[in-house]
Amino acid sequence: MPAVLLFFDISAGELFIILLVAFLVFGPSKIPEIARKIGRGMNEIRRASDEIKREISKESRKLEKEMNVEGSVYKDMKMTAEEIKQDFEDAGQSFTDNLNKPAGTPPQPESKG
Repeated sequence: MPAVLLFFDISAGELFIILLVAFLVFGPSKIPEIARKIGRGMNEIRRASDEIKREISKESRKLEKEMNVEGSVYKDMKMTAEEIKQDFEDAGQSFTDNLNKPAGTPPQPESKG
């Protein structure tokens, strides 16, 4: 059974009665016209929902790209800040070591590594 009929929970007998009533009310000349209008309406609804899905997908991809770019910039900035912090800590340690040496001891060159 089609999913639409399951959605409305309409059995074949109930569907037949609905079609019979429509036939009696509108007559055989109007039923094809009504069916075309219903088909066009459903097609418009489908197009509109597809357009909404496309827009949502497009915007989510755009946001994803922005987050990736901002995330990489943030990581680069954080790594640079950590390197600067480490350089200051190393310089401070070297300065403290030189202050703690006895007077008259020549300063030793720093080892880079």
